[in-house]
Amino acid sequence: MLDIKMICDNPEKVQNSLAKKGCIVDFSELLQWVKDRKTLLQKVESDKAERNKVSAQIPALKKEGKPVDEIFAKMRALGEDIAEQDKKVNELSDKIFDFVAKLPNLPDDDLLAGEKENNQVVKVFGKKPEFDFEFKNHVDLCTSLNLIDYERGVKLSGGGYWLYKGDGARLEWALLNFFISEHLKDGYTFILPPHMLGYNCGFGAGQFPKFSDEVYWVEDKECEDRKQQRFMLPTAETALVNMHAGEILDSKNLPMKYFAYTPCYRKEAGSYRAEERGMIRGHQFNKVEMVQYTMPEDSPKAFEELVGKACSLMEKLGLHFRLSKLAAGDCSASMARTYDIEVWIPSMGIYKEVSSVSNANDYQARRNNTRYKGEDKKLGYVHTLNGSGLATSRVFPALIEQMQNPDGTVTIPEVLRPFMGGQTLLK
Repeated sequence: MLDIKMICDNPEKVQNSLAKKGCIVDFSELLQWVKDRKTLLQKVESDKAERNKVSAQIPALKKEGKPVDEIFAKMRALGEDIAEQDKKVNELSDKIFDFVAKLPNLPDDDLLAGEKENNQVVKVFGKKPEFDFEFKNHVDLCTSLNLIDYERGVKLSGGGYWLYKGDGARLEWALLNFFISEHLKDGYTFILPPHMLGYNCGFGAGQFPKFSDEVYWVEDKECEDRKQQRFMLPTAETALVNMHAGEILDSKNLPMKYFAYTPCYRKEAGSYRAEERGMIRGHQFNKVEMVQYTMPEDSPKAFEELVGKACSLMEKLGLHFRLSKLAAGDCSASMARTYDIEVWIPSMGIYKEVSSVSNANDYQARRNNTRYKGEDKKLGYVHTLNGSGLATSRVFPALIEQMQNPDGTVTIPEVLRPFMGGQTLLK
């Protein structure tokens, strides 16, 4: 959530910044609400002070035998006015909150305006694999090697689902174990969160209310209020950035570094393109997610660390990929900056995102009220950052395609072999 004071102090600057994300907003109504609320609060405080002053005098007046009926009548009328004014203050507060809650985060100043067309490739890792034989796509390879059962995945759950089988299941588990082991070595705390979360988590992460229709809700026929219902987590970030909601953290304990393994559940609304068959786009996939809580001045350094960690995992797997800096409009609503790690899929001839590393600055912390207390005893909002480390649903097919051999086998990356019992080939 944006700082309302920042909006009031410099609305034009905030408008211009949001416009880089394609969010065109008029603050005139909001500013009037803030002004009206301030005026009402001053009147309420003045009336309450008057009521307290007069109420304190009544016992003395009674003792002196002076009439107090008229004073009581005036105080009752004043109390009714105060109650009505309090109601109006609360209504204005709700309007202000709802307005600001729907605004996306401000993009960092160095981001280009616009959408994907203005994304910038920062670095390319490795060389595109070249094949001196007729290479296969991952769907055909996974089928011929008996790694994935697409038909029975659809039979069980419908389109957008698949079933890992045999060495395919082992390879998936090896990837996850490799990611987990690397994060543990780097001193991150391992979390296994609930898969069903409350509305407050979606709001705190900045995904609700705007994207509340893009998750799977757990139906509760006895509850019609969505804010009282639970949903299946779309990413572990939604849980991790809310772990300390409402808390005041000691600055000495920052940064806090977490990672979690979970399946992720996404509606992925819209039609599937032909090239996205197989595992490229689905409703359930596995992901290891990293999150950091930092002091504001330390978040740029934490961002670079997370980017480096995600890239390191890809490099150790021996996969060709690139790192892209997203334009403001291609960053998600809650993020101030994002770098995407994009792996090369030979059969598609394009790069596909396997990790997004993002800095939300204090946007999420303001929504879920996660603060820190510094050595000067002053309170401030922490910065939260997240990064996939990694999602397997695109790493898996990229690995299968990039590591394929002329005889139809696939070479298992060396870093995964300890988790595969020393096995070197999928055959």
